[in-house]
Amino acid sequence: MSPANDLPLHHHRTGPALLAFGILVGLFVLGAQPFALNLIPSPWDQPAHVVGFAALAYALGLLSGQRGARMLLFAVAGALSIGALDEWHQIYLPGRHAGWNDLAMDAIGSLLGAALLALARQRVARATGVHLASK
Repeated sequence: MSPANDLPLHHHRTGPALLAFGILVGLFVLGAQPFALNLIPSPWDQPAHVVGFAALAYALGLLSGQRGARMLLFAVAGALSIGALDEWHQIYLPGRHAGWNDLAMDAIGSLLGAALLALARQRVARATGVHLASK
């Protein structure tokens, strides 16, 4: 067994938990500050949505404690729900606006994060010879 396999499960989840928490703070706390208005100019805001929500979905999938399709579904549904809440939150912020195009980029990012998570799990399974069974 490798030393990483000897760590308790909560140690494996610290990084993803910090990543998800950081993204949430960025969206809901820092995003509500006046300096956040036009912080990332168009058209660069759209790739920022994709990258941010891909990272969020990846982290949420790891945090879910699920395997297989359930983990991927949790990753996408969780990240997309947060994206919808963020867009709704922006309705009430001065100078900000909600947009379907932003939510679409959140959805693309969420799907990308889940796909990357599935690929990473396949690589780990091949490298270790461990079958990652679905629940």
